[in-house]
Amino acid sequence: MNQTGTGLRQRTYARSFVFADPANITNSFIYVVLDTQSGDTAVRYGILQGLQTLGGKYGNFREHNVAVGGTHQHSGPGGWMNYLLPQIATLGFDKQTYTAIVDGALLSIQRAYDSLAPSTISVGTINIEDANINRSPYSYLANPAAERAQYSSDTDTTMTLLTFDRLSDGKTTGVLSFFSVHGTSLYNNNTLVTGDNKGVAAYLFERGATNDARFADNFVAGFSQSSVGDLSPNVLGPFCEDTGLPCDFKTSTCNGRAEFCQARGPYFNEGDNGAKSAFEIGRRQYNAAFQLYGQISSGSGVLLAGESAVASYHTYQNMSGYEFISPFNGRLLSTCYAALGSSFGGGTSDGPGAFDFTQNNTSPNPFWRLVRGGLHQPEPEQIKCQSPKQILFDLGAMNNPYAWAPDIVDIQALRLGQLLVIVSPSEITTMSGRRWKATIAGAAQSVLSISDPIVVLASPADSYAHYVTTEEEYTVQRYEGASTLYGPNQLAAYVNLSLAYLPYLGVPNAVAQLPKLPEGPRPPVTTNYSLAFVPGVALDSPPFGHSFGDVLSSSTPYFYMVGDYVSATFVGANPRNDLRLEKTYAAVEMNIDGIWEVVRTDADWNLVFEWKQRNVLLGTSQVTLTWHIEDSYYLSGWGNALQRGIYRLHYYGESKNAFGTISSFEGVGPEFSLQI
Repeated sequence: MNQTGTGLRQRTYARSFVFADPANITNSFIYVVLDTQSGDTAVRYGILQGLQTLGGKYGNFREHNVAVGGTHQHSGPGGWMNYLLPQIATLGFDKQTYTAIVDGALLSIQRAYDSLAPSTISVGTINIEDANINRSPYSYLANPAAERAQYSSDTDTTMTLLTFDRLSDGKTTGVLSFFSVHGTSLYNNNTLVTGDNKGVAAYLFERGATNDARFADNFVAGFSQSSVGDLSPNVLGPFCEDTGLPCDFKTSTCNGRAEFCQARGPYFNEGDNGAKSAFEIGRRQYNAAFQLYGQISSGSGVLLAGESAVASYHTYQNMSGYEFISPFNGRLLSTCYAALGSSFGGGTSDGPGAFDFTQNNTSPNPFWRLVRGGLHQPEPEQIKCQSPKQILFDLGAMNNPYAWAPDIVDIQALRLGQLLVIVSPSEITTMSGRRWKATIAGAAQSVLSISDPIVVLASPADSYAHYVTTEEEYTVQRYEGASTLYGPNQLAAYVNLSLAYLPYLGVPNAVAQLPKLPEGPRPPVTTNYSLAFVPGVALDSPPFGHSFGDVLSSSTPYFYMVGDYVSATFVGANPRNDLRLEKTYAAVEMNIDGIWEVVRTDADWNLVFEWKQRNVLLGTSQVTLTWHIEDSYYLSGWGNALQRGIYRLHYYGESKNAFGTISSFEGVGPEFSLQI
């Protein structure tokens, strides 16, 4: 709740990909990559409703062929999620943020559809050894030694990249990657909106494509999430903030406390709340993706093809007490009603918890059992089912004033030729992902007659059902196991459902012979009755003797070099008056032959927009624009994007008066000279 937004380091986006069978264009699906924490039930519902409102060619897109994934960044606006538990930390539901996400996704879908053209799709893989680490290696070690011996490390380092090349001119219209790393490079004290490391990777690829003739106009780079559950971008590992020593291996604590254990990114010592580390981890993903793109373009990729080139399915499944036969050992198993364990309160080394919660906690705490009882006391059957989890929140039984967490989850998969995309609503740990993908790949050979299937995971997508670990990792009850909602058999249940519906990705004639796929029970959509405590904007007013947009202060030198910081502070107004979608709050302008041309916007990483309220009652505030003039490190792949000349900073804002009228204004900083 203390992490209240104060501005923008980078815009967040929706990037959509529309796939259609050229022989039957209605046989199609959409995959949306949102710069958000996850997919979401309400967001997906809003997108589906919007597509039906658009009608016409968009009316074909329904539950079965729309998938919505998140990059899993943790530095974007909150308040848009469907269930109560994540809403609590954001003071409830915020309609403005929710609408911006849904509308942005719909706009990106329309643009993707408008660019639909006959294309070839190729896929390749590359290993990135320095962009993630396993943040719960103690849990990973609980997996069988023989299984661990099949893999070189406890970290999924494989990036899978799809390239889309237009047949008419050979230009690349987009790329879509799947790589596993948390969007937690920015620390919990960051208050600037960013897309974190995956937002950086997409930004760098799209920025570089503007100067490369191989890429089409409006090229889109999607950096999708995968087996993210236990993979951290803070690659130097977890250390105690007070002593500088490594955190406890089992519990991620320092002297028994979780809050001092913080994992470190590659540039943790910059003192910038993780900003440069986020850029670096994003840069490493971009570099690998760009290298892989070159390899695929040179012919090393696998061309996706097949009789069933485009297929998808979707259904809903109530995970509360779902009985099934294990795909791993043939036993009759059951899931549990949703619950979070006490180690959930311990957080992770990417974002430590508070109080006396720790990870690897399977012992009951009398105080927290008392607190739990005040919310809901779990039944003995639930305690047994979730064991050894010490239940902190018995979420499956907590529906007052509405559902705290999902009981009903999305079960979905997509197919492009020999590529299968498992769409998971939960964050998947490394070994969970390996088991899931291997099982589906094996079954696809016989069920779908794919000789060499390529299987990737997209998560967390469509909804947010926290985590899923292996049964062995679950027994350790670190954060990931404590956050596995439906008990120790959740992974087996997910895999069972994927196998059950795998035939629906078959060739059209075979699918036509199958029973109609059940829609399943629909989850609640809470947007019309969610609690909301975020206050609106009352009014804005300039301080006495000033007007909106006046320059209050600015950097004093006239001459600047690369690597310098240039800033200006203006009389500002609340940015929530207008989110300036498709526009900008901030710009760097260069004087070119007497005309001021925009060369940077608030979509650029190195131009930061910060808003600070000075007086709540009077509505006075100020805005500071800061341009960190890019050196060669930040200009990577951008060509001749920085030139000697005269520049200035430009602020765009909207103010709201006491009558509710919103008016636009601008502020222009003093000119300065950039010396190259």
